[in-house]
Amino acid sequence: MAPVVSKVGIIGAGVSGIAAAKHLVHHNPIVLEASDSIGGVWRHCSYNSTKLQSHRQDYEFSDFPWNDRDNPEYPSHLEILDYLNSYAEHFDVLKFVRFNSKVVEVRFVGDRETIDVGFRPPAGQPVWEVAVQTSGADTIQWYAFEFLVVCIGKYGDIPRIPEFPHNKGPQVFQGQVLHALDYCKLEHDAASELLKDKKVVVIGYKKSALDLAVECAEANQGPKGQPCTMVVRTLHWTLPHYWVWGLPFFFFYSTRSSQVLHPRPNQSLLRTLLCLLVLSPVRHAISKFIESYILWRLPLEKYGLKPEHSFEEDYASCQMAITPEKLFPEADKGKIVFKKSQGKWWFNKEGLEFDDDTRIKADVVVFATGYDGKKKLKAILPEPFRSLLESPSGIMPLYRGTIHPLIPNMAFVGYLESVSNLHSSELRSIWLGRLIDNKFKLPSAEKMLEQTTKELEVMKDTTRFYKRFCISTFSINHSDEICEEMGWTSWRKNTWLAEAFSPYGSRDYLQKY
Repeated sequence: MAPVVSKVGIIGAGVSGIAAAKHLVHHNPIVLEASDSIGGVWRHCSYNSTKLQSHRQDYEFSDFPWNDRDNPEYPSHLEILDYLNSYAEHFDVLKFVRFNSKVVEVRFVGDRETIDVGFRPPAGQPVWEVAVQTSGADTIQWYAFEFLVVCIGKYGDIPRIPEFPHNKGPQVFQGQVLHALDYCKLEHDAASELLKDKKVVVIGYKKSALDLAVECAEANQGPKGQPCTMVVRTLHWTLPHYWVWGLPFFFFYSTRSSQVLHPRPNQSLLRTLLCLLVLSPVRHAISKFIESYILWRLPLEKYGLKPEHSFEEDYASCQMAITPEKLFPEADKGKIVFKKSQGKWWFNKEGLEFDDDTRIKADVVVFATGYDGKKKLKAILPEPFRSLLESPSGIMPLYRGTIHPLIPNMAFVGYLESVSNLHSSELRSIWLGRLIDNKFKLPSAEKMLEQTTKELEVMKDTTRFYKRFCISTFSINHSDEICEEMGWTSWRKNTWLAEAFSPYGSRDYLQKY
């Protein structure tokens, strides 16, 4: 069967995939989506109670505002799916999506010169071939693209499961073991039935684990209800809401004036010294100010959940989460129990054992331990490119969070994290569209690698949790550089006062030529 030839191919129809398709619409892209719907993790990795972590205005496309954008309630995952579908329908993106089309292999078919040059505008010759397995079909359909955009994300599909010694893993446990990914696929009644009147242990302490613990507590309100135990290995700060001692949270991290306090790539030696000697104490004081509010509002010390690291480190690594309202009220009722464990643990027939000689009996154990995004990428990308996905730092080095300098005619959208991942994906999709249209030139591969190295160094110096591409403390500067590269003005506000003290969001990047 002859391959289907197209200029641009996009793998994945989540938030990043539909944003990329919208800004590459004039190339008639082919969007390959493994499932039967758009939405990505919002469709396939959300609990019944999952809500957005931010307000609607902070999670919207620049040219497609929410109908009820002033609604103060955090939207549910179903509301977000409705919003994404409305966006795709409004910009007629769905006609490019081929659903139930799973990518099983990617081949490089460009010449050696293409590898040596790296990115170059599509010139009429396929560079990548993609094998697709369609649901219900026994045959493989091949596609050939001049440019390939990978938008499969880091979450979902491949769960991260801890390794255990021989005969001490889930196979010896007589109860049920599943990952949060499996739990997400359950209907409401099935999920409730799984947890109801059961001794449930949740492994993890990030957003998905916190939400799951609350759902477990709610399912165990009856007279036979059992407490849910959270096994906490690494503590992280969580906010009760986006206000701190009466001040809006964006005031501390999401304005130009606040981000001036933080190191950024490409800064001068003088500014480096200023950040180290003068601004560092200010940043420390702000972090302590926020921590004092959290400790006042949430009983972290009561339950031994106060992290030893600063709040700033969690924010700088995109680890911050909003505390579910019912988490600590349910803990106060005894429906949620916290078990801290920084050592080793394993399974036995009745539950879990820890190296401090404690044991927990369980009927159900749920791993809320995240996903292996790199493994998902490596499963489809061929050598020698597969080995380029990870630098010694553990982070995939992407120029502008999008282009790997040594992988030709391929882009990755949705792998950079910031205050709003939707905004990050949209701005980088705009940048990518103009790049493919040859409206600006990239620097040399050496210059691009140098830039990514500088960004990784800033992350590494800011937080111990740097093994993820997070730009939250210098996101405005990062966007400034993207705008300047595209030929846009980097200052997007109407007045200097707004420029200095109001938060930046997607609406500020509505295209202005």
